[in-house]
Amino acid sequence: MDKLKNFIARLFKPKQDFKSKQLQQAIYRITSVKPKNLSFYKLSLQHKSLYSKEESNERLEFLGDAVLSLVVGEYLYKKYPKEEGFLTEIRSRIVNKETLSQLAVKIGIDSLLRHKIKFILKESKTGIYCNALEAFIGALHLDHGYNICAQFITKKLLQVHIDLDLVTKEDHNYKSKMIIWAQKNKQNIQFLVVNTQTKKRDKIFTIQTIVGDEIYGEGSGNTKKQAEQIAAKMALEKLDYIHDRHCCANRLTSAVPSLYHSIMIYFV
Repeated sequence: MDKLKNFIARLFKPKQDFKSKQLQQAIYRITSVKPKNLSFYKLSLQHKSLYSKEESNERLEFLGDAVLSLVVGEYLYKKYPKEEGFLTEIRSRIVNKETLSQLAVKIGIDSLLRHKIKFILKESKTGIYCNALEAFIGALHLDHGYNICAQFITKKLLQVHIDLDLVTKEDHNYKSKMIIWAQKNKQNIQFLVVNTQTKKRDKIFTIQTIVGDEIYGEGSGNTKKQAEQIAAKMALEKLDYIHDRHCCANRLTSAVPSLYHSIMIYFV
């Protein structure tokens, strides 16, 4: 009788649609964990260009950002018996938008993201892919809890894709380098605040690096210091002062091949 019941249950069990099955496989490939609630991940990969803000991945992005910051902070605390300033600086290098965007591409999040093509062409891919990775982490946390999510971040992201030795040795004081260059070449240099706006209660500063009367770089950030560093780095790249123009990319190890050109397996 029980066998008959089980047979009937299997017979009338709704079949999983093809796209959901592909997404499930992709999540397992990325995390090595089978998703229990697929709706979390679907929402994490749903950009606001498709739907209203209530149905986008922005809330999960908020959660994932907090979890990521905590896990990376805890990992660095245990690994390096250094002062707070050192730990804060190294964490900021790991969780900045550029590095997280490259991580998202590296593990294939970019190919899963659902969005309007026109929106992506207009907006910065760096921010969009970074936000998607944070939202994905938020989804994993809701689905499996903190411990599983922390294991994914440490074992699948940090230990595989981040070269911590290189990160800790990098000199990111681009403003100081720019000032040294200007002094050496007898040039007048300014870091000028050209715009300040508020988004989601956070201030965004936009600063330009001006050499003489010419704009050499522009950067935006949550603090003036961050914006200055981005603007200074852009100026140095324009001057060919930085020979390696993709220094942040070098933090990512080549242990796992990039999935950037992989076929999109989950789309509208």
